[in-house]
Amino acid sequence: MSSVKAPLRAKSVSSQAKLPKTKLEKATIRFAGDSGDGMQLTGTRFSATSVMAGNDVITFPDYPAEIRAPAGTLAGVSSFDLSISSNEIYATADYLSVLVTMNPAALKLNLQDLEKGGILIVNSDNFAENDLRKAEYSENPLESGELNDYRVVQIPITKLTLRAVEETGLSHRDGVRCKNFFSLGVVQWLFVRSLDQTRDWIEDKFKNKPEIAKANVLALQAGYNYAITTELFQARYNVPPAVLPSGEYRQITGNQAFSLGCVAASLRSGLSLLYSSYPITPASDILHELAQYKNFGVKTIQAEDEIAAMSSTIGSAFGGVLAVTGTSGPGLDLKSEAIGYAVMAELPVVVLNVQRGGPSTGLPTKAEQTDLLAAMYGRHGEAPVPVLAPATPGDCFYMVLEAFRLAL
Repeated sequence: MSSVKAPLRAKSVSSQAKLPKTKLEKATIRFAGDSGDGMQLTGTRFSATSVMAGNDVITFPDYPAEIRAPAGTLAGVSSFDLSISSNEIYATADYLSVLVTMNPAALKLNLQDLEKGGILIVNSDNFAENDLRKAEYSENPLESGELNDYRVVQIPITKLTLRAVEETGLSHRDGVRCKNFFSLGVVQWLFVRSLDQTRDWIEDKFKNKPEIAKANVLALQAGYNYAITTELFQARYNVPPAVLPSGEYRQITGNQAFSLGCVAASLRSGLSLLYSSYPITPASDILHELAQYKNFGVKTIQAEDEIAAMSSTIGSAFGGVLAVTGTSGPGLDLKSEAIGYAVMAELPVVVLNVQRGGPSTGLPTKAEQTDLLAAMYGRHGEAPVPVLAPATPGDCFYMVLEAFRLAL
């Protein structure tokens, strides 16, 4: 095991500041920890920084299906994957280049995805006996030898974060919550990223809570400085900007693209848009997003159930507007009779099915591509419908336009 156990105090002078930059075509990073550790935010901010650096980026957030499982347990682990590349990419890689783990549970669940020789960054403060027991470890993996195939970097992230934010006067609890930005600072140094964009975002995000903003900026800078002044890594990694057609680019999720596509279809057709749905993860974001476009004549309805959502959509189509509803697997089942009615009445209705994992109620926070046959054949009688399947988040925008074209 190539392992570095970082000291609490960084050296003031180090050759690490002049480390060679290794050029990579692509890299995949995963941040993993408890649901309250801010891993989703950390991954999102590193994604934004990578986009600003010119990389093509694709992300995959993973949330626990349980409702806030006990801290430190396997069921409570949340993670965020992002792949960055100097070429166009369409999916995250099979194996990780870098894995950041905030506790033993995150390590146990995610280690299998780290490539041999990959970099493993560990918050060594959270490997006490109780932490190991909750993660179902019989012995400390940092000492047992099971990490011999990886480049392990142990950092007391919690202690260093509390030291960095001490001047702000935050409570111990609030200070500990800044540790995700410390880890982000380390990774941004590792991949030759500037802190400016992240710092500006923090100050804007927490402008009404200046002490929180200051603490997060201090933690971010502390992580970056600590990576500079300690001998943690053998090299830094540079992923050059992607060679893509000129134009303006933005980060987008499939749900955001669906929403923008609906608004664009309304503007292009000259018809007002109505979106009616019953809240269901992971499709609820479409309702939230479209509710912000009232200035474009968009009307949204939060229905009392899936059948009511589909029925109100059918009625709206009969009234002459662009009618669309959204749901996920279980909701698609409940809508099936009304979808058959829309087919029989030959009304132009669009149904957006944002897939979740598993049968029955399923796993609301997990993704799985298993609804295709249900979408094609899940109605009694002869009720054929066109089924479109986007390939990428951006493709969702164009698929909605095509769906409305076919419906009308």
